[in-house]
This record gives sequence, C-alpha cells and structure tokens, in this order.
Amino acid sequence: MVVLLGLLAVTPPAYAAHLAPPAAARAAATGLHISDGRLVEGNGNDFVMRGVNHAHTWYPGQTQSLADIKKLGANSVRVVLSDGYRWSRNSAEDVAAVVADCKANRLICVLEVHDTTGYGEDAAAGTLDHAADYWISLKDVLAGEEDYVVINIGNEPWGNTDPAGWTAPTVAAVQKLRAAGFAHTIMVDAPNWGQDWQGVMKANAQQVYDADTTGNLIFSIHMYSVFDTAQEITDYLDAFVDARLPILIGEFGGPADQWGDPDEDTMMATAEQLDLGYLAWSWSGNTDPVLDLAIGFDATKLSSWGERIFHGADGIAETSREATV
Repeated sequence: MVVLLGLLAVTPPAYAAHLAPPAAARAAATGLHISDGRLVEGNGNDFVMRGVNHAHTWYPGQTQSLADIKKLGANSVRVVLSDGYRWSRNSAEDVAAVVADCKANRLICVLEVHDTTGYGEDAAAGTLDHAADYWISLKDVLAGEEDYVVINIGNEPWGNTDPAGWTAPTVAAVQKLRAAGFAHTIMVDAPNWGQDWQGVMKANAQQVYDADTTGNLIFSIHMYSVFDTAQEITDYLDAFVDARLPILIGEFGGPADQWGDPDEDTMMATAEQLDLGYLAWSWSGNTDPVLDLAIGFDATKLSSWGERIFHGADGIAETSREATV
C-alpha cells in the first residue's frame, strides 16, 4: 500500500475475453497451482485465500503476528519482504524462518518484494528484474515449499507514469524465475500503484499469462480509493473470471482517505460470490493508523477496520477455509 498520486476517473479499455490454454498444454503441477482459472492445492482442492498483509520487513521483531492472525481465522498471509534495493534486505535465514512460521501456524504464505513499489514514478523504487534476482538467491530456501508458498514477484511494480511499460518487464521477470527452475505459483501485481485504473493489466493479462509455460500464474489487483463504486469492482473482477484468468484482491482498504472512500463491502461480497481470494491491508504498523487491523500489533485490540475484516459480513471468520495440506 502506498499513497496514490494523480488518480483520475478513466474508463479502462475494452477487455477481450480469451480462454486459457488447456491443462494438457501446461507442465505438470507441483503444489499450489492454477487449474481452469482457479488456484488449487496439489491435491486439486480449490483454495480461496482469506487473509491479511503483514509488514514483516519493517517490524521483524513482531514474531507473534502470524500466530495471532491465524487465531482470528485467516488461512493465508501476505508477508512484506525487501530485496535490499530500498530497505534492509531480508536474508535467506530470515525468509526460511518466515516460511517455517507460516507452516507452523497452518497459513499459506504469499511472499512479496516491496522495493518495486511505484517504479517509473517513484525514483527510489527498484525493478522487477532486481526482485527476480532476489528470489533466485532464495531458491534453496523456497524449493520444495510449493505446497505452502506463493511468490509475489514485486509489490505495485509500476506507478502512474507510462503504465503500458509494465507488461514487458512483468513477462521477463516471470520467465526469469521459470528459467531458474521455480515451479511455485507466481503472483503479479498491477501497475498504477497496483490499482490498474488505466486497465493495462486487464488488457494484457492473457499475454502475460500465456508467457508462463507452467500456467501457474495469478493476477493481483489492489483495491483502494479507485474502487469506490460497486460497478467498478464487479466489472473488473468479472472480466478476469469470464476469461478464466486467475485473480485475487491482493490488498484492499476500507477506511476513507484523502483520495476517496473504497467500497470494501462490495469487494468482500463479490470475492465471496465469485470464490476469489482477498488479503486485507494490513495487520499493524501503518504510517496512517486508520489502516491498522490490530492496534499496536495487539490481537485483542482490533480497530473498526479489523473488526470489519475478521468479524463482519463476508469476513475472514465467516468465510475462511484452511488449506487441506
């Protein structure tokens, strides 16, 4: 999650629905994988993420957080890491410990590099290629964890400047990981600070998906103030579902901010209706505390946002199902 700059109400280009290539054309699946546009476990069981984001790289001492998130009913967690470009690099030992902690708490673990946030608009941001090299450096840690780990190559890896430039480096990063031997499900975030308000990811999703020879690729849309009407939310998610292209809401916020008031009720209801995953932003420690689900990392002190996510309609307690693995 970042502050968004210069957002405009723009109608995305028309999206032509295409069918994903047949499963027979894809490599054999290992662990979590995509089947007919759905995220499934190694045994074929449909898996719908119901979880939250946790800013581990900035709060490495908050080691109780994953257990607390699990106790509130989550089945997955998206963990913020750094490849060292902008923040302190998370070591292989640290990442191994995070994965072990997720497994101990029966949480599916989405690992993401945050340094790419807003590339092309934020001069401090790193590239997807740099992030891909970081994942490759962790191959020994991540190999064999395909049942438990999804690799989210880079967070919000393009700003609002020339978002069309997102497509080629996204394809290249995915192919770089596949060439290095990664069999994990890979998650890719949208441009426009993750919100795709110009429709670039939506228009190019089939091209990006087809570039992954394994077919184990899932798209992540971040829904904040751009998505403040029910129509915008349902139209976006329906386009992917109709095209049999896998998608989830990788971040979303509900509290109003200076940019608008996101429609979190529709986000959650539509995700439940379509059996799509969602990962709320974020557990605790935000610069703007209105987005903290837990106040001061204390699971007994949920904010109104936290109560909404964990205990509200279509929330985690009501809809989360633990992975069978």
